[in-house]
Amino acid sequence: MIKIENLEALKAYLGKELGTTNWYSITQEMINAFADATGDHQWIHTNPEMCAQFSPFKTTVAHGFLNLSFSPKLMAEIFSVKSVKMGLNYGANKVRFMSPVPVNSKLRMKAVLLEMEDAPPRGKKIIVACTYEIEGQEKPACYAELISVLYE
Repeated sequence: MIKIENLEALKAYLGKELGTTNWYSITQEMINAFADATGDHQWIHTNPEMCAQFSPFKTTVAHGFLNLSFSPKLMAEIFSVKSVKMGLNYGANKVRFMSPVPVNSKLRMKAVLLEMEDAPPRGKKIIVACTYEIEGQEKPACYAELISVLYE
């Protein structure tokens, strides 16, 4: 984890990789809980028997937005800015779900600081490129350019 003193010091990381998280597993319990929270109970996520019979993946796959929802937790594993009192999710410029994530896969996230600009009164808007990798696969699960506003 990178510990950065303040938002001014964060500028030194523009265009650079901030880091990579450890691997974490996507379990059926996580997928089911996300399905319950969002109401997205499509069988490709929640029904292993139907998947074995009809899905080209032969197993359940995680919702793309489930993987993306781990972003705040994973960013906190990669870097922190000591002077920041509060951060807000502002949105995304780009999100692509490029590979399905079969149940029991392991994922990790790599982050690169793409942009940083003022967000008055005392904040900075940052854009971080996040690549979600699947262990043992070349093609990523997801790429997202996530926007946050950080306040000191």
